[in-house]
Amino acid sequence: MTASPIPAVWTERHRLHDPGGEVWVGVPIPGTEVVARGDLIRDALAAAGFEIVPPAEHDPEHLHRLHHPAMVEYLRTAYDAWVAAGYPEEPGQDRVVPYVFPLPQAVADRPFRLPAAPSARAGVYTTDTTTLIGPGTYRAALAAADAALTAAELVLAGAPAAYAACRPPGHHAGRAFFGGSCYLNNAALAAQHLRDGGRGRVAVIDLDAHHGNGTQDIFYDRADILYASVHVDPGAGWFPHFVGYADEAGRGPGAGANRNRPVPPGCGDGPWLEAIGDLCAAAGACDALVVSLGVDGAAGDPESPLGISPAGFARAGEALARLGLPTVFVQEGGYDLERLGGLVVGTLTAFAGAHP
Repeated sequence: MTASPIPAVWTERHRLHDPGGEVWVGVPIPGTEVVARGDLIRDALAAAGFEIVPPAEHDPEHLHRLHHPAMVEYLRTAYDAWVAAGYPEEPGQDRVVPYVFPLPQAVADRPFRLPAAPSARAGVYTTDTTTLIGPGTYRAALAAADAALTAAELVLAGAPAAYAACRPPGHHAGRAFFGGSCYLNNAALAAQHLRDGGRGRVAVIDLDAHHGNGTQDIFYDRADILYASVHVDPGAGWFPHFVGYADEAGRGPGAGANRNRPVPPGCGDGPWLEAIGDLCAAAGACDALVVSLGVDGAAGDPESPLGISPAGFARAGEALARLGLPTVFVQEGGYDLERLGGLVVGTLTAFAGAHP
């Protein structure tokens, strides 16, 4: 077995995050962002000869570059406040889950007041009821951020590419919101770290089946980081529903630095790869690349509406490699536990084989 040239950053601290399921349309369901995801990815990487690298710990101040400090502090303290309020006993909910949300049309033009009740505070920063907080969620999210930052540091130190096996994922976490099973935006943190390390312009190409509304939010006003995403059309009824449309092109200094390529459900490899080709062309003038590597678009994935084949993911890896850029891969979605590890390894292996 030949060792992969791409180091893989992984930490067992991902196991601290056990969301205990989701609440979807008011119904508790098992959920798909489970502990086994992180371990299966690690096993596949090790079996394929990838060097497994532990992440370095970073000052949480890195988070405040992109996330509102009040949201980060909420994530840090939410579970303890929930337990102190007695909710695990009455009404019997042992995970933090919101029940009210401060919609702009309900609170606009009024002073912001943080609710006194922890049950109400749960709706201030999260976008949905599927992103529950457990006793180890914040520490696991911090470890995922550390993994992304470490992968960026490996690339800044000269590695052509590095992979961060982030769990929980991150691309649905914005400046002052989290959701979609994401808490901190790992890919955005990696992109910012590359910028801070001297890379002039960074591209974030998002392959996840769902639009990275959090990454778009963070960089929407910036010209120095291109966000480019291929994802299932939210207009066809898919998460995140409200954003991810083709006419969202950036704002102010960031005008033109946001590219969305929504594709229809069931599109298969052809239209998806064509969209990736367009996104790669947009990234050609950049100095470094971050790939939000969601593999939940694969045929058979329980969250998949796209039907992408393993060969399609390999061809995507080759297309990204032909950019010739120093590249950080950051794990996002992928929920078919039987195929998850193989899809990740196959994409990275194809990239390594084609990278100049």
